Amino acid sequence: MGEPRWLDEREARVWQAYLAVDRELHSALERQLVRDSGLSNADYALLVPLSEAEDGVVRSRELGALVGWERSRLSHQVGRMEKRGLVTREECVEDARGSMVRLTPAGRAAIESAAPGHVETVRRYLFDDLSAEEAEVLDRVFHRVLDRIAADG
Repeated sequence: MGEPRWLDEREARVWQAYLAVDRELHSALERQLVRDSGLSNADYALLVPLSEAEDGVVRSRELGALVGWERSRLSHQVGRMEKRGLVTREECVEDARGSMVRLTPAGRAAIESAAPGHVETVRRYLFDDLSAEEAEVLDRVFHRVLDRIAADG
């Protein structure tokens, strides 16, 4: 494996700042969602793709892939959301082994109510202090990192 390629001082500073941004932005978004809509980040993460899907229905396996979650985490979160009337589970007509997650009218109302405040918080903490050029750099950097991770699969 060879010698470790240690981070230099600048790289370590960038890495620590990234970790702090990830942690603090996630916390700020969670606080805003809970305060303003009673939704968690996990609720919101599932409601977005469901609200964007045709008929508000997504196969469970696909929903898990869209949000990057393991099957058990998805199942537990969908169960919590079912109890609150935000989603329902249905059998998959095409494949008896699969299941579908359907957005309920209450779930649609919840995401439509939460989205404006959520996007305002994202703007406030991420985009408002960036120039268009800086946002473009972040876009390129984030996609390059994601592409490398996907390639290493």
